[in-house]
Amino acid sequence: MPSSPSRRTVITTGAVLLALSVTSCTGVPAPSPSSTAPAPSASAEPTATFNFGTAVQPLGLDPALSSDVESQRITRQILEGLVGVDQTTGQPTPLLATEWSESNEGRTYTFKLRSGVTFQDGTPFNADAVCTNFKRWFAFSAELRRQAPGSSFKGVFKAHSDEAALSIFKSCRALSADTVQINLTQRFTAFLQALTLPAFAIASPAALAAGNADVLDRNRGGQAMSAYGAHPVGTGPFRLKSWDEGSVTLVSNPSYWGDRGQIATINFVAYNHPQARLQALLDGKIDGYDAVTVGNFDQLVKRGKQIVQRDPFSVMYLGINQEIPVLQNQKVRQAIELAIDKETLIRKFFIDNTAAATQFVPPKISGFNNDAPALGHDPAKAKEYLKEAGYAGEALRFYYPLNVTRPYLPTPEKVYAEISRQLTAAGFNIQPVPVDWSEGYLQKVQSPGDHALHLLGWNGSYSDADNFVAPLFGEKNGEFGYQDPQVFSKINRARGLPEGEERDEQYHTINAQIAASVPAVPIAFPISALALSDRVVSYPASPVLNEVFTKVQLKP
Repeated sequence: MPSSPSRRTVITTGAVLLALSVTSCTGVPAPSPSSTAPAPSASAEPTATFNFGTAVQPLGLDPALSSDVESQRITRQILEGLVGVDQTTGQPTPLLATEWSESNEGRTYTFKLRSGVTFQDGTPFNADAVCTNFKRWFAFSAELRRQAPGSSFKGVFKAHSDEAALSIFKSCRALSADTVQINLTQRFTAFLQALTLPAFAIASPAALAAGNADVLDRNRGGQAMSAYGAHPVGTGPFRLKSWDEGSVTLVSNPSYWGDRGQIATINFVAYNHPQARLQALLDGKIDGYDAVTVGNFDQLVKRGKQIVQRDPFSVMYLGINQEIPVLQNQKVRQAIELAIDKETLIRKFFIDNTAAATQFVPPKISGFNNDAPALGHDPAKAKEYLKEAGYAGEALRFYYPLNVTRPYLPTPEKVYAEISRQLTAAGFNIQPVPVDWSEGYLQKVQSPGDHALHLLGWNGSYSDADNFVAPLFGEKNGEFGYQDPQVFSKINRARGLPEGEERDEQYHTINAQIAASVPAVPIAFPISALALSDRVVSYPASPVLNEVFTKVQLKP
């Protein structure tokens, strides 16, 4: 898909792109200009309606339990965490906490909280509310985690209260109404960055209790959730008005402490197919949509529509489950890697400037290994490896999602078809298992089961190598069945090292060991893009998808 002058005139990158290289941020920041709530004037009352096309319905609206992109896109508008993300540097900035300090050799953080903030149900935001949330996450039961594999706490803090000795989280103490202290069992260098995850947004304790947040006795689109998960309550600039079969509607929070922006109503409307989203934009039904695909990129260019590209901050991969006996043989896994032609996949199905991946950490993150081992594409050698491994044509159940577009996987069905063709040509016996995204695809491939291969990806949420390797390969899990105590130990050690050469070298080693053992095949660092109508003056595009719609600017 060659570039052309007409194409370049409509493509922009986000107005402010994160500087994704990591720098130390464990000091005490001075409050930013935005850390004091502006006094909204009567003329600033939001009035606009903004319609945004999404690829699929959210899986749940409790961010502590739902980590899919569409759920987080919505919950970022409703709930806020202690720490935000600077759109220019990618570093932690004041949000519900206005300042913080580190002590006890990096094991204690003390946060000064923003005063005068209330939750959308009218209850006060304070230190007790913060600790209620931390204690809730820490106490998630094994059964709850099984029902909600989207929970992020364990991937960050290593363990819950049922294995407290293994957890990085120790305690949360309310020192006063506006001061909270969080204690860790060991130094965790990326702790502040991790707090920017939507999973650690602070919910109203009253709403959590009223909605029995930890009782997942409801089912929506094949996903277990609580009453609270269908009606979250935070401190954010928008509150939930309704969630029906095809859309989610948010309205401006009149008691919001900060800038409320121009938008009074947001309608997130789900269109399962890329062409349907494109047509809705052309027909004026929506003002923008995410996950532009190669197939509709040129159509948007021809119509003169705005395309906003994000810097790559995700990795698309082919997952391999070593609980399947034949895949425990490293030669078989290496043959899978050798059979895959990444360049063809990228050329056919990803936006220009998408790069082939040889590891799971993107190039702009400290810890990226320029020399990570890669076998390359060699179908003949793949066949040799299969013969050496004694592969006897065992069927490999290959799961792939239907009716969804992800920022890291624009056209899953087409990507599956091409990878399946390549693997079959190398001698693999591929058995297709299509699963509708809304019928529990994520849970099926991230839990123990019969999936041998599967398509998925990981979108980074904060600028640290730990965010890419620890959730995927920091311990044995149901997705990969990967077991390497040495790598697990190195990841655990790297998280506590101070920023610098030693830490980077540790991640270089980790990346190399993961690549050599092939627990999955990283395929691409995709470029993702949004399409916007002429009504949109600017959109806060973010590689980590921290896109809050108070920052959307519309024409009068």
